[in-house]
Amino acid sequence: MALPTGSGTETLHSHLFEDVDGTQILIKGEQHHVYTVLSIIVMCNALNATTDFGYIIMKGYDNHGGASAQEPNIARFNIQVGETFVWNDKFSFNGFEPSGTDVFSTAAHQTANAAQAGSVAQELKFAMTSSGDDFDITVTYIDQDNS
Repeated sequence: MALPTGSGTETLHSHLFEDVDGTQILIKGEQHHVYTVLSIIVMCNALNATTDFGYIIMKGYDNHGGASAQEPNIARFNIQVGETFVWNDKFSFNGFEPSGTDVFSTAAHQTANAAQAGSVAQELKFAMTSSGDDFDITVTYIDQDNS
């Protein structure tokens, strides 16, 4: 069965990334899409050092500072070889940034966020402390296409 696409569709997605040993984009946004992350499962295969961390990063527009393509961490974890980290708190994000670079302070800014009229895709990413680290990652999410 073909996956329905186009305006007004809502589809469930799951992506598997095996032996990730560097920064990995988990979801790359498309304009006029809204993504609801259901879960991220990270299994540690190898570490360069037991003090190394994994990070979940949201690359996107900073409504507080009014800056494009910022990369705040939304999770940081120190799991050891053979252990698993599970993120199952739901959250949503827009596929593209708003136009302009204003600090979020009015209803107009809120509407600009929803309109996604900017030119920069937002991304959900995974990163790690060291290139000697190795992880398997599964992400499950809902993609709402409002184009």
